[in-house]
Amino acid sequence: MDAGFTAEQDEIRRTLRELLRKRCGPHDLRAAVETPAGHDPALWTALAERLGLPGLALPEAYGGVGCSATELALACEETGRVLAPSPLLATAVLAAPLILALGADAQRADLLPRIASGSLTAALAVPGTSLAAALALTGENGGDWAGGGRAGGVQARRAGGGWRLYGQADQVLDGHSAGLLLIAAHAGGFARSRTLLFLVPGDAGGLVRVRQTALDATRPQARIQLRDTEAELLGDEEADVLAALATVGDTAAAVLAGEAVGAADQALARTVEYVRQREQFGRAIGSFQAVQHRLADVYVQVRAARSAAYYAAWATANGERAGGLALAQALDALRYAAAEAIQLHGGIGFTWEHEAHLYFKRASGDELLFGPVHRLRAHAAHAAQLFEAKEVTV
Repeated sequence: MDAGFTAEQDEIRRTLRELLRKRCGPHDLRAAVETPAGHDPALWTALAERLGLPGLALPEAYGGVGCSATELALACEETGRVLAPSPLLATAVLAAPLILALGADAQRADLLPRIASGSLTAALAVPGTSLAAALALTGENGGDWAGGGRAGGVQARRAGGGWRLYGQADQVLDGHSAGLLLIAAHAGGFARSRTLLFLVPGDAGGLVRVRQTALDATRPQARIQLRDTEAELLGDEEADVLAALATVGDTAAAVLAGEAVGAADQALARTVEYVRQREQFGRAIGSFQAVQHRLADVYVQVRAARSAAYYAAWATANGERAGGLALAQALDALRYAAAEAIQLHGGIGFTWEHEAHLYFKRASGDELLFGPVHRLRAHAAHAAQLFEAKEVTV
């Protein structure tokens, strides 16, 4: 593994950081999350047109940049610093790779260039609150999270030459504004129960989308209701959907780890800046040894999480899996950094007007969506067979 960054990777990070510094300050962030879309469309257009961010990890044949998940994780480290609300995670990290892996030639040729250009946003919808289970982050994803052939979840049935969907999905990231929904549903009844993925346009008949109140307002979520909604099957019925979801889940975990590290690093930097300025008993509180020790602990946590995130991004691009463990480490670091930021900012850290609480909400919200941390670690340990009984030959 080469731990150094290429000139192209450094340029992506530098350019993106400069753009976000100008276009996504604290006031811009609060204004964006209060819009109906939950993000700033002008910023999304800039990210797409100037940096090609939605197509960063898509092949050049489909209008993408042709980079790997490593570059996408490094880019998300920068968006994580400012908690930039955008459809990037839902579109480029979750939906686009599934279309690339499972879609028919015509579907890829139609959808991926529009996703790469930023003109089409997409969202992955799984039934209930089962996103972590569907992505195989906290266990094997072969269970009944999509309905299991029984009532509940999202069910698919044939209708003439097509398919119709009915059911409900909660916690759909950017599902209220996405132009395309990628919906996981069960088909075949109990005897031949299987999970398939379906494409549903955002303006389809029988589709009801409602934005939900979320703990983390920078990650807008929606409830999706399907009332006999016409859908197009992604790829064919023989596609290994569960394997594709698990692969995308590991990549998403590596990208999310990078994003969480960026947020944790920024929370630490803001806290260090504050304790250098805030005075008590005639001196800056940052000069007190107890404060220095606390910040040193945060620094060690963030550095360890960054190492894990960078390794996971490299491993993902090289066919290995380390995303879940890196995500657990990064979420722990972010929660610790955000909690210490609130404490060391004193009275202002507890107010809604201050941005410290936004970082804590991001840590807590991501753990609810993709964790919890102890289950991420437990599944990684199980996959690595760390606690499997072994035969001892005497």
